[in-house]
Amino acid sequence: MKKTGALVSGLVLTFTLLGGMVIAQELGPGEVIRVEGAAYCHMKFPAAREDSLSWANPVFDEGAVHAIDYYGSCDYDPLGIDEIEAQQRVILRGIYGEGE
Repeated sequence: MKKTGALVSGLVLTFTLLGGMVIAQELGPGEVIRVEGAAYCHMKFPAAREDSLSWANPVFDEGAVHAIDYYGSCDYDPLGIDEIEAQQRVILRGIYGEGE
C-alpha cells in the first residue's frame, strides 16, 4: 500500500509540475494566471517606463524586450508602489556599479 501511495503522489506531483511549466510558457505580457486552490498567482508584465517611475501613475514600457515574471500574492499591482520601488532599486544598483 505504501508503494502505491508513493507512486500516485509522485505522478500527481510530476503532472502538476509539468502542467505548470506548460502554462508558464503560454503566458504573454500583461496576462495573469491564478492557480485554483492556491494563494498565489503567476504574472508576466513589462517593466514601467523609466521616465514614468516618479509619476503618480506610472505606465508600462510597451517597447520592453523583457518581461518581469512575478510569483506571489494575487492582489499584487504591477504598477503599485512596491513594484515601482523595486524597479527604482534595480536602476540605482546599475548607476552606482553595484549591479551584475
